[in-house]
Amino acid sequence: MPYASSMSTHEDLGVAAAETIGQVLDKLGSSPDFAIVFMSGYFKKQITKIQEAVNKLLTPTALMGCTADAVICGGQEVENQSALTLFAGNLDGKVSPIRISDSLDFSKVASVSPAGADAHTMLLLADPFSFPAEAAIDRFQSTYPNMKLIGGLISSAQTHPTGSLFLNGEIYGDGAVALLIGGEVQIEPLVSQGCRPIGTPLIVTKSEGNLVHELGGQPALQRLESIFASMDEDERLQASHGLHVGRVIDEHQTDFTSGDFLIRAVIGADSDKGLVAIGDAAPVGSTIQFQVRDARTASDDLVHKVSQLADGDGALLFTCNGRGTNLFESPNHDASRIASCIPGEVVAGMFCAGEIGPVSTQSFLHGYTASAAIFHD
Repeated sequence: MPYASSMSTHEDLGVAAAETIGQVLDKLGSSPDFAIVFMSGYFKKQITKIQEAVNKLLTPTALMGCTADAVICGGQEVENQSALTLFAGNLDGKVSPIRISDSLDFSKVASVSPAGADAHTMLLLADPFSFPAEAAIDRFQSTYPNMKLIGGLISSAQTHPTGSLFLNGEIYGDGAVALLIGGEVQIEPLVSQGCRPIGTPLIVTKSEGNLVHELGGQPALQRLESIFASMDEDERLQASHGLHVGRVIDEHQTDFTSGDFLIRAVIGADSDKGLVAIGDAAPVGSTIQFQVRDARTASDDLVHKVSQLADGDGALLFTCNGRGTNLFESPNHDASRIASCIPGEVVAGMFCAGEIGPVSTQSFLHGYTASAAIFHD
């Protein structure tokens, strides 16, 4: 098996590091090409020791890691306790560590990376307070339109973190760190935004920024009220607590499924002007459809997305810190679904303050989403 994952929930750092590193070495049999560490906030003040231990004992060619509110290993999501998890693998040298200070750094990724010439995927961990994620992702997409960007914003601090990211021998309190991957390994993205459409797709006929004035020539709020009027009481209650809107990414399509929409929140409405405000721009001519998000829909969407995957050799999972037991009645919801398509449950990841992954062919920053990178060798 070219990949391995491991976890320890021991409160003693020395024991936790020894357990996770030892398990990976036993499974791989040698030092890996890359390793990614996710640690709960419990170990945040010991990030230097964790980094040093992994570098010294595992000796990966490329190493990155971060802190998180909760971490994932196999089919488990470990919330509200000490936990250290490790994911490692071999890619025949086609992996390069990248430090990204701001959005402009994306323009030089390929030129500074040995994997740049045939790179197809970037795995990104970023600080949500200092890193302009949406602007950086837009720049990345325009500079590397054929490259997938998958990852998440770290979630282990309520205020600006200090030293919550690391890359090889350096520790950072801002910006982002990444691994650029090339070669023959295939990395398949999975993005489950957890919404179901209501009503029908509608063309934006008048808008200003994120303010949608008209849909199909009628006031946007009037359209939304008509949709609500056609729903039963339970559906209206669900919609009132989890109303979103999906914007179609590929307008060349004639039929749309859940994976064709970029989901954003409905953030307000003006009854006098008949407009609806959403959490994204809605250009005239774009297609949108109102959506509802709840636990059942989120579960059904992820199960459906996983059912479409071929079994993988390993997976990284970045899921929202608003999911987990905050959304689902039972624990380990997202991790167990992803692990079901990975023989040996070689899965690791974290809860995020924002998830990154592609919709259609473009990568975006998401919320309340599960984003995964499925490795196929």
